[in-house]
Amino acid sequence: MQASLSRPAAATVLAIALAAVGLGPAASPAAAATIPAGSGSYTDSRPAGTSGPTTDTGAPVTPKLTAAAKDKPVPTNDWWSSLAYQRYGDNPYSTPMYGHPLTYQATSGGLEVGYPTTPAIVGEGRQYEYAHKADLTVGLNGLNSPDTKADDWSDWTVTPYWSDGARTLRTTIGHGMPFVYAKGSGGDARITTAGTPTVFADNGNVLGITVAGHHYALFAPTGSDWNVSGTAITAGLGGKDYFSLAVLPSTDALATYRKYAFSFVTGSKVAWESAGGTVKATYSLTTEAKEGTERGTLQALYRHQWLHTTDALTPYTYVSPRGTMKVRESASFTTSQKNQGVLPALPASTGVDKARLTGYLNEVANASDPFSGAADTYWTGKALGRLAQLVPVADQIGQTGIRDKLLGLMKGRLQEWFTAGGAAEFSYDKDWKTLTGYPASYGSDTELNDHHFHYSYYVYAAAIVAQYDQAWAADSAWGAMVKTLVRDTANPSRTDTAYPFLRGFDVYAGHSWASGHQGFAAGNNQESSSESVNLSAGLVLWGAATGDTGLRDLGSYLLTTESEAITQYWFDADQQVFPGAFGHDTVGMVWGSGGAYSTWWTANPEEIHGINVLPVTGGSLHLAREKEAIRRNIAEMERENGGPAVEWRDLLWEFESLADPAAAKAKWDAGNAGYTPEQGESKAHTYHWVTTLDSLGAPDMTVSGNIPTSAVFTKNGVRTYSAHNHGSTAVTVTFSDGATLSVPARSTATGTGAGGGDPDPDPEEPGPSTGNTFRLKSGGALTTATDGAAGADTLASADGVNRDGTPYKPTVYEIKKVDGTLAAGASTAFRLRVDAGTKVGLAPQVRVSYDLTGDGTFDRTETFRYFATDPVTGWEEYTQAGGTAAVTGNLGDLRGGTVRLEIWNALGNGTSQVQTGTDAAVVKIPYV
Repeated sequence: MQASLSRPAAATVLAIALAAVGLGPAASPAAAATIPAGSGSYTDSRPAGTSGPTTDTGAPVTPKLTAAAKDKPVPTNDWWSSLAYQRYGDNPYSTPMYGHPLTYQATSGGLEVGYPTTPAIVGEGRQYEYAHKADLTVGLNGLNSPDTKADDWSDWTVTPYWSDGARTLRTTIGHGMPFVYAKGSGGDARITTAGTPTVFADNGNVLGITVAGHHYALFAPTGSDWNVSGTAITAGLGGKDYFSLAVLPSTDALATYRKYAFSFVTGSKVAWESAGGTVKATYSLTTEAKEGTERGTLQALYRHQWLHTTDALTPYTYVSPRGTMKVRESASFTTSQKNQGVLPALPASTGVDKARLTGYLNEVANASDPFSGAADTYWTGKALGRLAQLVPVADQIGQTGIRDKLLGLMKGRLQEWFTAGGAAEFSYDKDWKTLTGYPASYGSDTELNDHHFHYSYYVYAAAIVAQYDQAWAADSAWGAMVKTLVRDTANPSRTDTAYPFLRGFDVYAGHSWASGHQGFAAGNNQESSSESVNLSAGLVLWGAATGDTGLRDLGSYLLTTESEAITQYWFDADQQVFPGAFGHDTVGMVWGSGGAYSTWWTANPEEIHGINVLPVTGGSLHLAREKEAIRRNIAEMERENGGPAVEWRDLLWEFESLADPAAAKAKWDAGNAGYTPEQGESKAHTYHWVTTLDSLGAPDMTVSGNIPTSAVFTKNGVRTYSAHNHGSTAVTVTFSDGATLSVPARSTATGTGAGGGDPDPDPEEPGPSTGNTFRLKSGGALTTATDGAAGADTLASADGVNRDGTPYKPTVYEIKKVDGTLAAGASTAFRLRVDAGTKVGLAPQVRVSYDLTGDGTFDRTETFRYFATDPVTGWEEYTQAGGTAAVTGNLGDLRGGTVRLEIWNALGNGTSQVQTGTDAAVVKIPYV
C-alpha cells in the first residue's frame, strides 16, 4: 500500500468511526536466536527499540484464542481478525465483521447479527457503506462473557467463543452463509431482537420473524418450542446443545431453508488448479447433520463468483456491498476463468528507439543512489521493483552491461535484508507466527498491516534475479529466504505450524485485506489492490523461474481471482455494484461495509485512481480486460483533477495505454519533458511501456496461452503473441484461438502466431457464422442453446429517477467470440417478456451493443425506446417494434466479436422481471 501510516486530514472523508477491540497479555521476549535459511537468515526476536503487535495505546498484545486454538497460526488480515487481535483495550469482543450477506459483532451477551440492505452515502459523497446494524443478538439466557475468543477457523468461516463460567456459546459464521450455527450449554437459547418482531410463521421449533424489514427463521431442536416475549425469544434445548438461524431472502423461502437448518457447517476449503490457460477453483463446505441425514446447505455467491460458474443457482438473492449475491443449493460450486497472463516485461517492438531507451536506463543504473534513500520494507521494496522492471528491458535491447549492473544492485540489497544482524533484517514473531521486516513502516510491525504489499516487491525482484541466475535462487542459497516471505504472505499450506494459510488473501471475497487487526467499524479494508496483485504476479514468475509449479499455479489462482474482484468491486466495470447515489466510477479503497473514493493519505484524484494501478509490471496486463472501465476511470480522474494527471502522470499514461495506446503515447510525447517519475517508476520503464503498446496494440484479454507467462496484443486486427519460457528446453505455446508460438529455452519469443485463425480476415472471407439467434440465460449469458431451464431475472429499480437512454444498474447478457457476416437490410430484433407485477410507472429499456472484433471496444450501440409496463401481474411482450431511441457507430462483420444486451428500468421506483431461458427471451442479430 502506498500509505496506511496515519489518517491525515485529507483522509477524514472516509467518515469511519473506529470501534473498540481488546487487549491481551504482553509477550516476554526470549533470548534472541538467528535462524538460518540457505545463505540467509532471520531472527526470532525483534531488534532493540522496535515493537511488535500492540493495542492502539502501544501496549503489547498477543492472540485472543481459546485453549483449543492457541497453537494454530492466526490468520490476521482477515474479515474477522478482530476476534483474535484485540486492538482496543475497552473492547475484548470484536469490531463489526462483514461476512455478507450477514454482518456480525461480538458482545458480552453473544453475537449481534445484521443484514444491511440500504446503503448510506457519507464523507461528503466519497464513501458508500452498508454499515452493520444489529437486527438481533444470538446468545443464551444469562450469558455475560468477559470476552470473545477465536475457537476455530477454516478458509472463510470462523467460530467465536463465549464463556462466563456457567454458560458457554460457540457460533459458526462465514462468508456467503445465510445461517448462523450455534452450540451452547448452561442456558436456554435466546434471540434478542432490536425491535418487537413480527411473527410470520410459528411451527413450534421453527419460528419465522421479521425484524427491521428483514426476515429470519429460528430453528431449535425438534421437540423444543420458541417463546416470544417482547424482544426476547427463547427456547429450551431439551438436552441438546444446538440451534440455528437464517436470514431469508423472502418469507416463502422458509421451507427450503428449514431443510438445511440442522446441517451444520464445520469447515470451508478452496481447491484450485491452473492448466491449459484456464484457472478453476472449487469452493466446498463440510457439514455435520445434527438431526436427520441432510448434509447439504445453502450458500450465497458473490458477483465475481456467479459470473464464472455454470453450476445451477436458485432464484434467491441477497443484497451486499459487492452487488447482488445469488444462492446455490449445494455444499460446493466451481468457478472457471481464463488465466490472466504475466510477462517479465513487455516484448520487443520496432517502435522503441534503442538509443533513447539506453539513455533512460543509464539514468537509473548510474544514479548516485539507485535506492533513493529507502530504508524500510516498503520503500526498499518500491526501489527494488523499479530496478526489477528494467532488467529484462535492458536485456531486450542488448544492453547486458546495464542489465548486470541492475542485477548486482538488486542482489546486494536483497541479501542485506535476507541476512540477520544488520541495519535491515526480518524477525519472526512466535506469538503471532509472522515475519516482520525492520525497519518497518505503515504499521507492518505494530498492526501487522500490509505484509503482502511490502513483500510483493521482494518476491517479484527475486523472480527477476532467478530468471538470470538460477544458482542465486536455489534453496541452499537465497531462495529459502524468498520462500519464507512467501510463507508469511501467501502460504499455500494449511498444515504449516509456523505460518497461517494465505494470510492476507480472502479466498471467498476474492481479494486480500490490508489491516492486520480489522479494528474498524467498517470492517477490514484494502487500498492498493494492485500491490496485492504484484505479489501474485511475483509468485507466477518465481515459480516459473525456479520450477516450482505449485507456487506458479497458486500465483495464477490468486491473480485471476483478484483480477475479477478488482474489476467488479474497485472499478465497477459492469456498473452493477456501486449504489446509484454514489457518484464515482471507481474507489480507492474497498471496505467490508462498502467502498471509498479516497486513500489513507490524500484526496488527490491522481493518487486515488493511481493507487490501484501501481506498480505497473508484466503482471498488470489483466487490467486491460475491461477497456471501457479504464476509459471511464481516466475520464473521471481528469474531471476530478481539473485536467490531465501531473504528479502521477506516468502511472496513469501506462494505465490508459492498456485501453487506448495511441492516446497514452500522445500524452507521453506532449508531457515527458521535465516531470519527476513516481517513486516506483522510471522514464525508462514508462517510455518502453507506452511505446511498446502503441506499436503492438493493447493487450487482448479474449485470448490466453496454455502457460501462465504469455500474453496477446492486438492492433488494427493483427494479433501479436508473446511468451516467456523459463525452462531449459524449448516449448511450443498454444493459444486459445489456435495460434502457436515456439519459444526457445530461457527466452521470450514474439510473433504473429502460426496455425491459428486470422484475427482479422479479409472482408470477402468471413469466418463461419456462430449463429444469429440467442436466448437470455440467467447468470448473464446469451446462448444459442435451446435446452436451458426457464427462469427470470430481477431488474433493479430506477430509484425514482428518469434513466431513459442511460443504462442504470442494467442486467447484462453477453456472448463472446461471435462470427458472422452482416446481412444486407437486416436489423437487430428481440422478443422479451417483462413483468412489473402491480407496480405503477415502470419502463424496461434495452440496449444492444456490438464489439466487432472482441477488443473490448463497442463499435455500435443501439438503444431502443422503453416499454411502459402495466400494473397487472403477468408477462408482457417487449420487442424492437417500438423503434430505436439512439444509435451510435456502425455495424460490420463480426470476427471473434462480442454481442451484449443490457436491460434496465428507465422509469419508476420498483423492481421488475425479465424472463430467461425461453423462446420469448430472444435477441436476433442482423448476421448470417
